[in-house]
Amino acid sequence: MPYLLATDTSGKNGSVALARVTHGQSGVAIVEVVSLAGGAFSAQLIPQIAALLEKHGHSKNDLGAFAVASGPGSFTGLRVGLAAIKALAEALQKPIAAVSLLEAVARSGAGRGRVLASLDAGRGDVYVGDYELGSQVSRSAERLLNREEFLVEAGLPEAKGRSVVTPDAVLAETVRTVGIQVVLIEYPNSAVIARLGWERIQRGETVRPEELEANYIRHSDAEIFSKPAS
Repeated sequence: MPYLLATDTSGKNGSVALARVTHGQSGVAIVEVVSLAGGAFSAQLIPQIAALLEKHGHSKNDLGAFAVASGPGSFTGLRVGLAAIKALAEALQKPIAAVSLLEAVARSGAGRGRVLASLDAGRGDVYVGDYELGSQVSRSAERLLNREEFLVEAGLPEAKGRSVVTPDAVLAETVRTVGIQVVLIEYPNSAVIARLGWERIQRGETVRPEELEANYIRHSDAEIFSKPAS
């Protein structure tokens, strides 16, 4: 039975998951999730992957697929995670599934229908993903809104019946204070990325290493400040 390795280095803290998978079956069996402390992903990620495989009696050659959180999130963290997965997948010639963290948030709410997945983006901004959850998952948009724009979006008349899902307690409380339904979840980790990634791989929704890119949504400070003044 092949194994799938999933990583999430999008936030302040990250994790790596090892999962058993079977072709033709959508479910995965999570073997273990290892936490990564924020601020040192570049030094921890590869050693932790090696230690995780060794602990369970495996080598990288036992890996049959990869899943990675592609964003939005920390610019530095995402680059570290994607670079590691690119290198492993290219060396082993195995498929990669890129998973949006906003989709992971939406799917973690255990609901159906219209969902507005939201993540605190700092600087008074919110990452927002608009999803329709059912037998199939469809996404209409992923955007960066300021806090006021987000509350207006969530409270629009056409949004009636749509739930807001977030792992951020402060953001959830802000939404509640204006009378909008909100579901507070645990922050998705690499086990969630593994499950969603394997679903994508089973549907053939994979990317080659050279095609794997981060979904930052927000421009980096370097891009913002390098733009000429108008």
